[in-house]
Amino acid sequence: MDSQFAFVGSNFVVVCADTTSVQQIIVQKSDEDKILQLDKTKLFALSGPKGDVSNFGEFVKCNLNLYRLKNGRSLSTSAAAHWTRNELAKALRSGPYQVNGLFAGYDDQSGPELYFLDYLATMHKVNSSGHGYGGMFSLSLFDKHWVPNMSRAQSLELVKKCVAEIQERLVVAPEKFLIKIVSEKGVEQMTMVTATGEITSGGPSSAMPSSSAAVDVEMKA
Repeated sequence: MDSQFAFVGSNFVVVCADTTSVQQIIVQKSDEDKILQLDKTKLFALSGPKGDVSNFGEFVKCNLNLYRLKNGRSLSTSAAAHWTRNELAKALRSGPYQVNGLFAGYDDQSGPELYFLDYLATMHKVNSSGHGYGGMFSLSLFDKHWVPNMSRAQSLELVKKCVAEIQERLVVAPEKFLIKIVSEKGVEQMTMVTATGEITSGGPSSAMPSSSAAVDVEMKA
């Protein structure tokens, strides 16, 4: 039930993912961060089985950090995405990772970039994309509403449209969505409550639905 989507703005990339961890019909937690920050200007949103997502995400992050320590500089977004795709391709022939990803980053020379990856080691540079059921619903909205060089305000409005569509179409909509914006200044993190459309700064644990109230349950004998 993962829902992830991302798109390129004027000088940034917006990556959005739900924060719900589900096992069959059981909700395990509602504050999971599914967007891994690889370094100061790179994000990797992953979806798939929890074991593969955690294992492959940490594998990519640690190897990119090792390259930086050994060579004194970080890989560009394009180089890091191609290396990640190559690792998926090598694993495909031995022990494949069942993960899909959205690789986003910002470089001084190439600017904001977004790459689509899937478990078959397919990779494309895109302006917008998505994974999961929610990501599928977002694609039609990107076709209609995404334009080049979108401002920050336009981007957040598009995020709200996508989340509203996911809430309307899915039988059980995620409670919250985590939004991360990567630019030359680094990564900014926000959380959107699905029910109200309210966007607040910080992680998912800091944003609670405003309509929720504490309910005292009196146990009667």
